[in-house]
Amino acid sequence: MSEKDNSEEVKFISLDEAASMKSGTRVTFIPGMQALYAEALKNICYVKKVPLIRALHPLMGVNKETGEDRQARLYELTSQTSLPTMFHDEERPRNVWIEQLSLAENIGSADSPKLMPDNLQDRVDMLGLCAVILGEDGLVWNIRILSDNPLARKYGYSEEASAVALDKIVEIIRLIDNRLEDQERVGSKYLVGNSISAADIYWSTMVMSTLPTPEEIMPRTEQNQGMLMWFEGNSKIPAIKEVLSNRIQDHQHYILKNYCETPAILGGDLL
Repeated sequence: MSEKDNSEEVKFISLDEAASMKSGTRVTFIPGMQALYAEALKNICYVKKVPLIRALHPLMGVNKETGEDRQARLYELTSQTSLPTMFHDEERPRNVWIEQLSLAENIGSADSPKLMPDNLQDRVDMLGLCAVILGEDGLVWNIRILSDNPLARKYGYSEEASAVALDKIVEIIRLIDNRLEDQERVGSKYLVGNSISAADIYWSTMVMSTLPTPEEIMPRTEQNQGMLMWFEGNSKIPAIKEVLSNRIQDHQHYILKNYCETPAILGGDLL
């Protein structure tokens, strides 16, 4: 079966369908878009062998025909509007990465890799790395506020915050590179310990925002063209380009190709 066939077969249910279901794991996505937090959660669930039902995530903005906020129903159901929302069975929705990770770890297959280490020091290291990648004032947060736009304003854009965002991005990339170098010295391909953890999956997905990935990892679609151009532009910022080592790229490709769904299946319209 071709990549195109796979893409065309992706099915999305409505948000209301997802919310009303009493069993199964449902995650909201935008067809054709590798929205990073949704893509990362998909990769986490793929590693944990959690079957996903994809639901349509409403876009930001106002419906031109009705004048209504397109995300009003999502807010009514979940008290927030961020992507992705994760529903499981009849439990409450999860919208924060650490809660989504904990759920995936708990409902994942018994023969899947453990993504939250049992060793407490390793767990501290893993969660700390995830926080600077995913959390407030972390990698993706600061990439979003590099320039003024509706998404940036949602995440607290100001001229003052934007002025220091680039330095924070560079510092985080350098931190990860140094970590990988230290791990290489002890014979590990991973960010924490000697096995895959959530930190590897989250980093490998989120660093797409500054490190363009080949089509055998991330297909080009009609819907993600603009996002990919944005990511490519980030990679050419001199300060970012300087710290994007071959080591970071090699780690990303190793994790995504060996553990995650590649090429990524997004739905939408392949180019």
